[in-house]
Amino acid sequence: MDARRLLLLVGALVIAVITAFLARTLVIGTPAPVAGAMANGAAGAAAPPVNTTEVLVAKRALPVGTILDATALEFRPWPKDLVQGAYYVRGQSEPAKLQGTVVRFAVPAGQPVTQGALVKPGDRGFLAAALGPGMRAVTVPVSAQSAVAGFVFPGDHIDLILTQTVNGEGPPLRASETVLRNLRVLATDQRTDKQIDDKGKTIVTAYSTVTVEATPKIAEKIAVAQTVGTLSLSLRSLADTQSDLDEAIASGAVSVPEDPAKEKAFLAHAASRPQDASDSFVTGADVSRFQRRTVPAKSEGAAPPPVATSYPGAAPSTGPVVRVVRGSDASLVPVGGKN
Repeated sequence: MDARRLLLLVGALVIAVITAFLARTLVIGTPAPVAGAMANGAAGAAAPPVNTTEVLVAKRALPVGTILDATALEFRPWPKDLVQGAYYVRGQSEPAKLQGTVVRFAVPAGQPVTQGALVKPGDRGFLAAALGPGMRAVTVPVSAQSAVAGFVFPGDHIDLILTQTVNGEGPPLRASETVLRNLRVLATDQRTDKQIDDKGKTIVTAYSTVTVEATPKIAEKIAVAQTVGTLSLSLRSLADTQSDLDEAIASGAVSVPEDPAKEKAFLAHAASRPQDASDSFVTGADVSRFQRRTVPAKSEGAAPPPVATSYPGAAPSTGPVVRVVRGSDASLVPVGGKN
Protein backbone atom coordinates (compact mmCIF):
# COMPACT_ATOMS: atom_id res chain seq x y z
CA MET A 1 0.00 0.00 0.00
CA ASP A 2 1.51 3.36 -1.00
CA ALA A 3 1.61 6.43 1.23
CA ARG A 4 -1.22 8.17 -0.62
CA ARG A 5 -3.75 5.42 0.09
CA LEU A 6 -2.66 5.20 3.70
CA LEU A 7 -3.18 8.93 4.12
CA LEU A 8 -6.69 8.73 2.69
CA LEU A 9 -7.58 5.85 5.02
CA VAL A 10 -6.37 7.74 8.08
CA GLY A 11 -8.33 10.83 7.04
CA ALA A 12 -11.52 8.79 6.62
CA LEU A 13 -11.13 7.34 10.09
CA VAL A 14 -10.65 10.80 11.60
CA ILE A 15 -13.79 12.10 9.84
CA ALA A 16 -15.78 9.08 11.08
CA VAL A 17 -14.70 9.67 14.68
CA ILE A 18 -15.60 13.36 14.51
CA THR A 19 -19.02 12.56 12.99
CA ALA A 20 -19.78 9.98 15.71
CA PHE A 21 -18.83 12.45 18.44
CA LEU A 22 -21.06 15.18 17.00
CA ALA A 23 -23.98 12.75 16.69
CA ARG A 24 -23.58 11.63 20.30
CA THR A 25 -23.53 15.24 21.47
CA LEU A 26 -26.77 16.00 19.62
CA VAL A 27 -28.54 12.94 21.06
CA ILE A 28 -27.43 13.31 24.69
CA GLY A 29 -27.65 17.10 24.81
CA THR A 30 -25.75 19.59 26.92
CA PRO A 31 -23.48 17.96 29.52
CA ALA A 32 -24.29 18.33 33.21
CA PRO A 33 -22.82 21.40 34.94
CA VAL A 34 -19.68 21.02 36.96
CA ALA A 35 -19.72 20.90 40.74
CA GLY A 36 -18.88 24.57 41.12
CA ALA A 37 -21.65 25.69 38.80
CA MET A 38 -24.14 23.42 40.58
CA ALA A 39 -23.18 24.87 43.94
CA ASN A 40 -23.68 28.40 42.65
CA GLY A 41 -27.04 27.66 40.95
CA ALA A 42 -28.69 25.21 43.36
CA ALA A 43 -30.38 27.93 45.36
CA GLY A 44 -31.53 29.75 42.23
CA ALA A 45 -33.15 26.61 40.76
CA ALA A 46 -35.35 26.14 43.86
CA ALA A 47 -36.31 29.81 44.09
CA PRO A 48 -39.77 30.79 42.82
CA PRO A 49 -40.07 32.57 39.48
CA VAL A 50 -39.37 36.27 39.48
CA ASN A 51 -42.31 38.69 39.76
CA THR A 52 -44.65 36.18 41.48
CA THR A 53 -46.30 35.82 44.86
CA GLU A 54 -47.97 32.87 46.59
CA VAL A 55 -51.73 32.68 46.78
CA LEU A 56 -54.10 30.08 48.18
CA VAL A 57 -55.40 27.67 45.49
CA ALA A 58 -57.59 24.56 45.47
CA LYS A 59 -55.62 21.31 45.57
CA ARG A 60 -58.63 19.50 44.11
CA ALA A 61 -61.95 20.47 42.56
CA LEU A 62 -64.20 22.04 45.19
CA PRO A 63 -67.88 21.80 44.23
CA VAL A 64 -70.59 23.91 45.84
CA GLY A 65 -71.27 22.85 49.43
CA THR A 66 -67.80 21.46 50.15
CA ILE A 67 -66.71 21.88 53.77
CA LEU A 68 -63.01 22.78 53.68
CA ASP A 69 -60.45 20.80 55.65
CA ALA A 70 -56.66 20.92 55.99
CA THR A 71 -56.13 19.00 52.73
CA ALA A 72 -58.25 21.20 50.45
CA LEU A 73 -56.00 24.26 49.99
CA GLU A 74 -52.31 25.11 49.54
CA PHE A 75 -50.12 28.10 48.58
CA ARG A 76 -48.71 28.21 45.03
CA PRO A 77 -46.78 30.88 43.06
CA TRP A 78 -49.00 33.24 41.07
CA PRO A 79 -48.06 36.19 38.81
CA LYS A 80 -48.26 39.46 40.74
CA ASP A 81 -49.95 41.17 37.79
CA LEU A 82 -52.86 38.70 38.07
CA VAL A 83 -53.28 38.85 41.85
CA GLN A 84 -56.62 40.35 42.82
CA GLY A 85 -57.61 41.88 46.13
CA ALA A 86 -59.99 38.99 46.86
CA TYR A 87 -57.20 36.37 46.80
CA TYR A 88 -55.72 34.87 49.95
CA VAL A 89 -52.02 35.86 49.84
CA ARG A 90 -49.31 34.25 51.95
CA GLY A 91 -48.51 36.39 54.95
CA GLN A 92 -51.89 38.11 54.82
CA SER A 93 -54.12 35.11 55.55
CA GLU A 94 -53.99 31.87 57.55
CA PRO A 95 -55.34 28.69 55.89
CA ALA A 96 -56.07 27.14 59.30
CA LYS A 97 -58.76 29.76 59.90
CA LEU A 98 -60.53 28.71 56.70
CA GLN A 99 -61.14 25.15 57.87
CA GLY A 100 -64.85 24.55 58.33
CA THR A 101 -65.87 27.19 55.81
CA VAL A 102 -68.18 26.19 52.96
CA VAL A 103 -67.69 26.69 49.23
CA ARG A 104 -70.43 28.96 47.87
CA PHE A 105 -69.17 28.97 44.25
CA ALA A 106 -67.37 26.00 42.65
CA VAL A 107 -63.56 26.31 42.46
CA PRO A 108 -61.66 24.23 39.83
CA ALA A 109 -58.49 22.43 40.89
CA GLY A 110 -55.42 24.66 40.78
CA GLN A 111 -57.38 27.91 40.70
CA PRO A 112 -57.12 30.64 43.37
CA VAL A 113 -59.80 30.73 46.05
CA THR A 114 -61.51 34.09 46.43
CA GLN A 115 -63.04 35.46 49.60
CA GLY A 116 -66.46 35.67 47.97
CA ALA A 117 -66.39 31.95 47.15
CA LEU A 118 -66.37 30.93 50.83
CA VAL A 119 -68.95 31.26 53.59
CA LYS A 120 -67.74 31.18 57.18
CA PRO A 121 -69.64 29.58 60.09
CA GLY A 122 -72.05 32.07 61.57
CA ASP A 123 -72.44 34.02 58.34
CA ARG A 124 -75.88 34.45 56.90
CA GLY A 125 -76.79 31.60 54.57
CA PHE A 126 -73.95 29.36 55.77
CA LEU A 127 -76.02 26.19 56.17
CA ALA A 128 -77.90 26.80 52.90
CA ALA A 129 -74.55 27.08 51.10
CA ALA A 130 -73.39 23.79 52.64
CA LEU A 131 -76.35 21.93 51.10
CA GLY A 132 -76.09 20.35 47.69
CA PRO A 133 -78.71 21.09 45.01
CA GLY A 134 -82.09 19.64 45.96
CA MET A 135 -80.93 18.61 49.45
CA ARG A 136 -82.33 19.46 52.89
CA ALA A 137 -80.85 19.86 56.38
CA VAL A 138 -82.40 17.73 59.15
CA THR A 139 -81.46 17.79 62.84
CA VAL A 140 -81.43 14.57 64.86
CA PRO A 141 -81.29 14.52 68.70
CA VAL A 142 -78.52 12.27 70.00
CA SER A 143 -76.72 11.38 73.21
CA ALA A 144 -73.07 10.61 73.92
CA GLN A 145 -73.80 6.90 73.56
CA SER A 146 -75.82 7.18 70.34
CA ALA A 147 -73.35 9.62 68.73
CA VAL A 148 -70.19 7.45 68.90
CA ALA A 149 -69.05 9.27 72.07
CA GLY A 150 -68.59 12.53 70.19
CA PHE A 151 -66.25 11.16 67.52
CA VAL A 152 -68.57 12.19 64.67
CA PHE A 153 -67.48 15.52 63.16
CA PRO A 154 -68.83 17.79 60.41
CA GLY A 155 -67.92 16.36 57.03
CA ASP A 156 -68.12 12.72 58.18
CA HIS A 157 -70.62 10.26 56.72
CA ILE A 158 -72.85 8.16 58.97
CA ASP A 159 -75.55 5.49 58.93
CA LEU A 160 -78.75 5.96 60.93
CA ILE A 161 -79.93 3.04 63.11
CA LEU A 162 -83.49 2.83 64.45
CA THR A 163 -84.14 0.81 67.63
CA GLN A 164 -87.72 0.09 68.62
CA THR A 165 -89.93 -2.18 70.75
CA VAL A 166 -93.04 -3.83 69.25
CA ASN A 167 -95.64 -4.75 71.87
CA GLY A 168 -98.38 -7.36 71.69
CA GLU A 169 -99.38 -10.59 73.43
CA GLY A 170 -96.47 -12.14 75.29
CA PRO A 171 -92.95 -10.73 75.41
CA PRO A 172 -92.36 -7.67 73.18
CA LEU A 173 -90.12 -7.78 70.12
CA ARG A 174 -86.97 -5.65 70.38
CA ALA A 175 -85.37 -4.85 67.06
CA SER A 176 -82.93 -2.46 65.42
CA GLU A 177 -82.35 -1.76 61.73
CA THR A 178 -80.19 0.48 59.58
CA VAL A 179 -82.82 2.67 57.98
CA LEU A 180 -80.59 5.23 56.20
CA ARG A 181 -77.01 5.12 54.90
CA ASN A 182 -74.26 7.53 53.89
CA LEU A 183 -75.68 10.73 55.41
CA ARG A 184 -73.23 13.67 55.40
CA VAL A 185 -72.89 15.46 58.73
CA LEU A 186 -73.25 19.23 58.34
CA ALA A 187 -73.01 20.31 61.96
CA THR A 188 -72.87 19.06 65.55
CA ASP A 189 -74.96 21.37 67.71
CA GLN A 190 -74.00 24.82 66.37
CA ARG A 191 -70.51 23.86 65.17
CA THR A 192 -69.77 23.23 61.50
CA ASP A 193 -66.03 22.57 61.85
CA LYS A 194 -63.63 20.60 64.02
CA GLN A 195 -62.10 22.18 67.10
CA ILE A 196 -58.29 22.10 66.99
CA ASP A 197 -56.04 22.70 70.02
CA ASP A 198 -52.63 24.43 70.07
CA LYS A 199 -50.89 21.16 69.17
CA GLY A 200 -53.03 20.58 66.10
CA LYS A 201 -55.08 17.76 67.65
CA THR A 202 -58.83 17.48 67.25
CA ILE A 203 -60.82 18.27 70.39
CA VAL A 204 -63.60 15.76 71.10
CA THR A 205 -66.65 17.35 72.74
CA ALA A 206 -70.12 16.10 73.58
CA TYR A 207 -73.15 17.42 71.72
CA SER A 208 -76.90 16.83 71.80
CA THR A 209 -77.90 17.29 68.15
CA VAL A 210 -76.48 16.39 64.75
CA THR A 211 -77.56 18.06 61.51
CA VAL A 212 -77.33 15.88 58.40
CA GLU A 213 -77.87 16.39 54.67
CA ALA A 214 -80.78 14.47 53.16
CA THR A 215 -83.15 14.40 50.21
CA PRO A 216 -86.72 15.64 50.85
CA LYS A 217 -88.00 12.04 51.01
CA ILE A 218 -85.27 10.95 53.42
CA ALA A 219 -85.95 14.04 55.55
CA GLU A 220 -89.54 12.86 55.95
CA LYS A 221 -88.35 9.39 56.94
CA ILE A 222 -86.06 10.84 59.60
CA ALA A 223 -88.94 12.86 61.04
CA VAL A 224 -91.11 9.73 61.32
CA ALA A 225 -88.25 7.57 62.65
CA GLN A 226 -87.81 9.93 65.60
CA THR A 227 -91.38 9.13 66.71
CA VAL A 228 -91.07 5.37 66.19
CA GLY A 229 -88.05 4.65 68.38
CA THR A 230 -84.52 5.70 69.30
CA LEU A 231 -82.01 6.83 66.65
CA SER A 232 -78.28 6.07 66.84
CA LEU A 233 -75.38 7.12 64.61
CA SER A 234 -72.95 4.68 63.04
CA LEU A 235 -69.72 6.24 61.69
CA ARG A 236 -68.82 5.08 58.19
CA SER A 237 -65.35 4.30 56.88
CA LEU A 238 -64.12 6.19 53.82
CA ALA A 239 -63.52 2.84 52.11
CA ASP A 240 -67.17 1.86 52.62
CA THR A 241 -68.36 4.85 50.62
CA GLN A 242 -66.23 3.86 47.64
CA SER A 243 -67.29 0.23 48.00
CA ASP A 244 -70.99 1.16 47.94
CA LEU A 245 -70.39 3.31 44.86
CA ASP A 246 -68.66 0.43 43.03
CA GLU A 247 -71.54 -1.87 43.92
CA ALA A 248 -74.12 0.64 42.68
CA ILE A 249 -72.26 1.06 39.37
CA ALA A 250 -71.95 -2.72 38.92
CA SER A 251 -75.66 -3.28 39.62
CA GLY A 252 -76.72 -0.54 37.19
CA ALA A 253 -78.29 1.63 39.88
CA VAL A 254 -75.87 4.40 38.91
CA SER A 255 -75.06 5.21 35.26
CA VAL A 256 -71.69 6.85 34.69
CA PRO A 257 -71.71 9.50 31.92
CA GLU A 258 -69.62 8.78 28.84
CA ASP A 259 -68.05 12.24 28.86
CA PRO A 260 -64.72 11.92 30.76
CA ALA A 261 -64.90 15.59 31.74
CA LYS A 262 -68.16 15.00 33.61
CA GLU A 263 -67.30 11.55 34.97
CA LYS A 264 -65.11 12.70 37.88
CA ALA A 265 -67.62 15.25 39.15
CA PHE A 266 -70.46 12.76 38.77
CA LEU A 267 -68.65 10.05 40.73
CA ALA A 268 -67.84 12.50 43.53
CA HIS A 269 -71.52 13.47 43.75
CA ALA A 270 -72.75 9.87 43.57
CA ALA A 271 -70.35 8.73 46.29
CA SER A 272 -71.79 11.24 48.76
CA ARG A 273 -75.46 10.66 48.03
CA PRO A 274 -77.60 9.36 50.94
CA GLN A 275 -79.30 5.97 50.59
CA ASP A 276 -82.61 4.87 52.05
CA ALA A 277 -82.72 1.29 50.76
CA SER A 278 -81.54 -1.18 53.40
CA ASP A 279 -82.37 -4.72 54.49
CA SER A 280 -80.04 -4.85 57.49
CA PHE A 281 -81.78 -5.52 60.80
CA VAL A 282 -81.30 -7.39 64.09
CA THR A 283 -83.98 -8.75 66.44
CA GLY A 284 -83.77 -9.65 70.11
CA ALA A 285 -83.37 -13.36 69.32
CA ASP A 286 -80.16 -12.58 67.42
CA VAL A 287 -78.69 -11.25 70.67
CA SER A 288 -80.24 -13.51 73.33
CA ARG A 289 -81.99 -16.88 73.16
CA PHE A 290 -84.54 -15.59 75.67
CA GLN A 291 -85.81 -12.92 73.29
CA ARG A 292 -88.32 -13.42 70.52
CA ARG A 293 -87.66 -13.22 66.80
CA THR A 294 -91.11 -12.54 65.36
CA VAL A 295 -93.65 -9.77 65.83
CA PRO A 296 -96.02 -10.67 68.72
CA ALA A 297 -99.68 -11.16 67.92
CA LYS A 298 -101.96 -8.32 68.85
CA SER A 299 -104.53 -8.91 71.62
CA GLU A 300 -108.07 -9.31 70.39
CA GLY A 301 -110.56 -6.56 71.14
CA ALA A 302 -113.76 -6.83 73.17
CA ALA A 303 -116.23 -9.58 72.32
CA PRO A 304 -118.79 -8.56 69.69
CA PRO A 305 -122.24 -7.65 71.01
CA PRO A 306 -124.81 -10.45 71.12
CA VAL A 307 -127.01 -10.95 68.09
CA ALA A 308 -130.42 -9.48 68.81
CA THR A 309 -133.58 -11.29 67.83
CA SER A 310 -136.95 -9.91 66.96
CA TYR A 311 -138.76 -12.95 68.22
CA PRO A 312 -140.29 -12.74 71.69
CA GLY A 313 -138.79 -15.11 74.19
CA ALA A 314 -135.69 -15.86 72.13
CA ALA A 315 -132.37 -15.55 74.05
CA PRO A 316 -129.59 -13.40 72.61
CA SER A 317 -126.83 -15.35 70.94
CA THR A 318 -123.22 -14.52 70.08
CA GLY A 319 -122.70 -17.50 67.74
CA PRO A 320 -124.38 -19.03 64.70
CA VAL A 321 -128.15 -19.45 65.06
CA VAL A 322 -130.89 -21.33 63.23
CA ARG A 323 -134.44 -20.08 62.75
CA VAL A 324 -136.96 -22.71 63.84
CA VAL A 325 -140.65 -22.36 62.85
CA ARG A 326 -143.38 -24.48 64.55
CA GLY A 327 -146.78 -23.56 63.17
CA SER A 328 -147.20 -19.89 63.76
CA ASP A 329 -144.29 -19.68 66.26
CA ALA A 330 -140.71 -18.89 65.19
CA SER A 331 -137.56 -18.72 67.25
CA LEU A 332 -133.76 -18.53 66.88
CA VAL A 333 -131.83 -21.50 68.26
CA PRO A 334 -128.02 -21.37 68.65
CA VAL A 335 -126.22 -24.04 66.67
CA GLY A 336 -125.68 -26.99 69.01
CA GLY A 337 -128.31 -25.71 71.44
CA LYS A 338 -131.72 -27.06 72.29
CA ASN A 339 -135.16 -25.59 72.06
